[in-house]
Amino acid sequence: MSTRSRESESRDPLTDPKVGYDFADAAGDDLTVSLPQSLTIEVSLPTPVHAAPDDELAVSIVEVPVNPGSVEVVQLSTMSIAVVAPTPAPEPKPEPVVIPELPTNDERALNRRDLSRRERARGDVPTTPEVASMLTAERLIDARKKKRVKPEGGLNAFLYVATLHIVNRGDSPRVLARKAVEARVDKKFEGGARFIPVLTRKGGVGKTTITALLGMALSDIREDRIIAIDANPDRGTLSERVNKQTRSTVRDVVTLAPTINSFNDFTTMVSRDETRLDILASDTDPLLSEAFDENDYNVVADLAARFYSIVLTDCGTGIVHSVMRATLQRADSVVIVSGGSVDEARLASETLTWLEANGYQDLVKNAVVALNTATQGTNLVKLEEIEAHFKSRVREIVRIPYDPQLAAGSVINYRDLKPLTKASARELAALVADGLPARQGA
Repeated sequence: MSTRSRESESRDPLTDPKVGYDFADAAGDDLTVSLPQSLTIEVSLPTPVHAAPDDELAVSIVEVPVNPGSVEVVQLSTMSIAVVAPTPAPEPKPEPVVIPELPTNDERALNRRDLSRRERARGDVPTTPEVASMLTAERLIDARKKKRVKPEGGLNAFLYVATLHIVNRGDSPRVLARKAVEARVDKKFEGGARFIPVLTRKGGVGKTTITALLGMALSDIREDRIIAIDANPDRGTLSERVNKQTRSTVRDVVTLAPTINSFNDFTTMVSRDETRLDILASDTDPLLSEAFDENDYNVVADLAARFYSIVLTDCGTGIVHSVMRATLQRADSVVIVSGGSVDEARLASETLTWLEANGYQDLVKNAVVALNTATQGTNLVKLEEIEAHFKSRVREIVRIPYDPQLAAGSVINYRDLKPLTKASARELAALVADGLPARQGA
């Protein structure tokens, strides 16, 4: 074996690059010369194709190239769009209510047929149904069986008794006038209590007496509750005009106000006379009476407004006292008391001037002046001139005549007053009631 053959045997023809695919020994030198020294075989396999599912295709982004250097210019324009609100469906119209017309008087008479007494006794009825308005008092009430009210006053009452209640001429003119005044006093009120202060700048003119007299006249005629409050800070004497039934005063009401929850609680602190007038006394201790101020009066007035329809306030002579301001702020009307002397009339007129100067012009126009003719000097003064003066400034004026009970300054028994005094008291009450509003705030 030759030397080349031995070298070939020592090398692996598959792993040794120097050997390659040498086939000289097998095929000879010609084949060796024609073949390349190295042989590379490439095998090309088909590229795998990925098939995307339908859900990926639905959200895929189309690969469209964007050229940032090319911008398409769009011509701007405007467009008007008319927005029309939806028209609501028409609501169905309610059918008109047909109200049958009431029959006329002639038709009623025809329906009733004016049945005779015999026909009514037989039970005959109208041919057509009657309406309720045909049941009138004139038709149903037998005038012969209707009894008239017993007359009052003088000859008419005597004839009524003498003829065994056959002749009834009605009340006398004087009684009719009295009942007309009482009807004015019995005016109906709505919406809370009415406050009426009685005041003047001078003491000793009968202001407390007029307050009690006015309250008794109101309570004697009206059915609601009336109270008179003694708000005089200088030891008032209003409670001495009636029989005292309690020692409580306005100070006790202020102190016990949180515990007063009913009318029965309040009545234990007032005195009541025969006309049902309640009177709340002032403090009897002068040192304590000075402490009764505006706030205390408001506490008492608020409680009185809960239980009473009319509240009278007997004011003191200190017109600049704080209680006076609280009283006037609540007032619906005022009563000015004047005496029959020159200085008393002048001070009463100055009271009106003070009210006008402090913003109470409306109260002055609606005021009533009570001219007390029981004071000293009345016989020497022309009362007509005093009345003429006050009539030019206030709404009404009434004279209060002399009466021994009033002049005594003690307990007033309303039933025992002179007829003229009671008539004047009723007239004062009627004039005051005329000026009070029927509805609160009107």
